[in-house]
Amino acid sequence: MDSPSSGGRSASISAELLASFDEARTAELARRLEEDDYPTPFAGLDDWHLLRALAIHRPDLAAPYVHLVDQEPFDED
Repeated sequence: MDSPSSGGRSASISAELLASFDEARTAELARRLEEDDYPTPFAGLDDWHLLRALAIHRPDLAAPYVHLVDQEPFDED
């Protein structure tokens, strides 16, 4: 499956890319993020950005996986 992590296309999350996602493809993306099995940290970050974009533009697909993009506030003190 194509993903931004395969080819370094993180800067180009297009409307067409987001529209190409269905439940199965979103589940696969979430599985990769859950397993955190990436050759580089940047590949995981690409998938995280993609799931975040899906959560914004296709919330129907990303709703079951929103916990993967939620960020907990933290205190730096």
